[in-house]
Amino acid sequence: MNKLFHPDPIRGKLVLVQGLRALAALMVVVHHAQNEAAALAGRTGTDFVARHGLPWPAGVDIFFVISGFIIVHAAAPLYGRPGARCRFAAHRIARLVPLYWLVTGLYLAVGLAAPALLSGEGGAPDVARTLASFLFWPMARPDGAVLPLYGLGWTLNYEMAFYALFALGLGFSRRGAVAWLAGALVLLVLAGRLMPAPPVPLAFWSDPIVLEFALGAGLALLRAEGLRLGSPVRIALAATGLFGLATNASLSAEPVARLLGWGLPAAFLVAAAVLGRDRPEAMRGGIAAWALGAAERLGDASYALYLIHPFVLRAVREGLLRTGLAPLLGPWPSLVVMVALTLPAALLVHRLVERPLTRLVRRGLDPAPAVEVSKSAVTPER
Repeated sequence: MNKLFHPDPIRGKLVLVQGLRALAALMVVVHHAQNEAAALAGRTGTDFVARHGLPWPAGVDIFFVISGFIIVHAAAPLYGRPGARCRFAAHRIARLVPLYWLVTGLYLAVGLAAPALLSGEGGAPDVARTLASFLFWPMARPDGAVLPLYGLGWTLNYEMAFYALFALGLGFSRRGAVAWLAGALVLLVLAGRLMPAPPVPLAFWSDPIVLEFALGAGLALLRAEGLRLGSPVRIALAATGLFGLATNASLSAEPVARLLGWGLPAAFLVAAAVLGRDRPEAMRGGIAAWALGAAERLGDASYALYLIHPFVLRAVREGLLRTGLAPLLGPWPSLVVMVALTLPAALLVHRLVERPLTRLVRRGLDPAPAVEVSKSAVTPER
């Protein structure tokens, strides 16, 4: 057998992927923390200039490529099997919905109790927008932005649509499912571009950003076919990905530009993580092993970190202002404090809220298994 190709048994979590999840979540946190630091500077009369060494919002693009990879990789025992669609749907709903609904409900409660804290974030909620938010249905806000009640949920509106498309392809083999998924996503993008005035949901779901799921799915297929790269090639891929992101830090919001400038570099990073040994020899001891373990734990909690960090950032910002610490610290040290406090908060929410909720809902939704699958194969982290 060619040295580049090896069998691909599923053996639990992919540690480097978890590390990438941690990076992606932290990028989003830093992006929003800079917004909070700017607001803090405005209220204390100090100067603050945001830094863009990396395009912080591109953490979402890394997440999307990872999602495409993980779903295809972890569904290995389900392709072409009876009951696969129901089992997949049950586990995806249990994984994403409970915490998102809880956070959206909390956001709604805060908005009703203290509207000033959420001023300028889409206007007062109404029944239609609230229902659309809970059902992952894209709907325009009064200001025209297609965002759910809790703004971060826009990514989950894409995720759930991706899961629905992927579930339809589970009746095929893995190759067939990936081909179906890639073809369906391309057709979706073309439909949105060719239709003169597409309805809001189609206009939203046909954004080229959805092709990042296809990039991740393609990487999963390459791994499943046995492609493995040596460390020098993987390091080169990772360096290319980081360089691509850094050189596109000030990219415009044009959708195709985002796909090329952020999506492709994100795919290089994910390729570096998945197309080789999951735990390289250089990371099996000392500080490197400790750092990888810490990144893995934060990656496990990345969904909680993504969803709760705006609450923590806003609460810490207000705390610093009301205690008089903000002018003493200044914007950048305040930003460090805000980001640092999101991490233990996310780890606690992951352990005490997210995991118990996921187990509870999964037990209620998971049908009698029609196929025997390993736990790690059907419960991929986000």
